[in-house]
Amino acid sequence: QVHLMESGGGLVQAGGSLRLSCAASGSIFSLNAMGWYRQAPGKQRELVAEFTSSSRLNYADSVKGRFTISRDNAKNTVYLQMNSLKPEDTAVYYCRVTRGLVIYWGQGTQVTVSS
Repeated sequence: QVHLMESGGGLVQAGGSLRLSCAASGSIFSLNAMGWYRQAPGKQRELVAEFTSSSRLNYADSVKGRFTISRDNAKNTVYLQMNSLKPEDTAVYYCRVTRGLVIYWGQGTQVTVSS
């Protein structure tokens, strides 16, 4: 079992910044993809940014140039630095990791961007 603990969400004005963190614990050996997804009200959950199983980076087009994903392998933690936030970035952000064919999700952290 893998446990994911997210932090860093909150309320910010448009143009501001937030940094999300996701710390993995438990059976963390052989973790593959690690990344962030988000779900806005009435919308499907979508990819924001991730390290793939081959360690490549994927970003949603809507966040390219504004968001940066990074990770600290020693701490088993993945981060999402979000700059130049827009109201349309408002959503619950979820950490997601995979181990083999199993997908683990964090509990989600709310990000609200006011105009």
